[in-house]
Amino acid sequence: MKKSAITPEQFSSFTASRRSTRAFLQTPVAPELIEQIITDGMTSPSWSNTRPFLVAVATDEVKDRISAEFLKRWEALSAARVGGLIPKIRLALTRYGLPTSNYSITKPYEPDLIPRSQKVGRDLYGLLGIKRGDKVARDASWAENYKFFGAPVELFVFTHKSLGKFAGSDAGLFMQSLMLSAHSRGLGTCAQGAVAIWEDVIRKEFDVPARYSLLCGIAVGYPSDAVVNTFQAERLPASAMTVPRKK
Repeated sequence: MKKSAITPEQFSSFTASRRSTRAFLQTPVAPELIEQIITDGMTSPSWSNTRPFLVAVATDEVKDRISAEFLKRWEALSAARVGGLIPKIRLALTRYGLPTSNYSITKPYEPDLIPRSQKVGRDLYGLLGIKRGDKVARDASWAENYKFFGAPVELFVFTHKSLGKFAGSDAGLFMQSLMLSAHSRGLGTCAQGAVAIWEDVIRKEFDVPARYSLLCGIAVGYPSDAVVNTFQAERLPASAMTVPRKK
């Protein structure tokens, strides 16, 4: 049997040390480094080796144009959420800012998932000093998603519509390998479902086949020393995820 280059303890420690980055330095990431982490992502298993996903790499002016349009749409949506009647009427009439794709992201969580979502939100906003009822501050914090947290690179992951959840599974395996590769090279990452609600914006910049749909984004760059990067979401124990046998 071939001996592993790292011990099981080293592997567990390394994977546990990966955390989502929500504030990045402006330091550029070399194109060859992005290509390498994508290559490493491709070492993940795949459904019949079909690799039913694509990645659009947004940097520089392209990334900035996408971010600017996202922020405009979020501003319109946020104004309707926290403002008065006029922004709500404007949103209803123009529909500018409403999701154009992946509507399920905006749906409430099921009851069994709500406590986990509430806890991470409470802990994160608590760290940032944002009060529960402060919708304006919360929306401003959420807007950082559409700035890609200042990351110099944003990856947009698309999955093949024909394979449904199997394509999503393959993409998830690919993303985890990619993010661990980035982590090993001193890069931070943040998977972003928030950017998937306006797929048309990305399609204006990239020639994505119609048979693919946007799953999520991944912000990539070098982490800053901002307080938000000290946040550590709770890691549930294996027992919480293991299905018990019937009695």
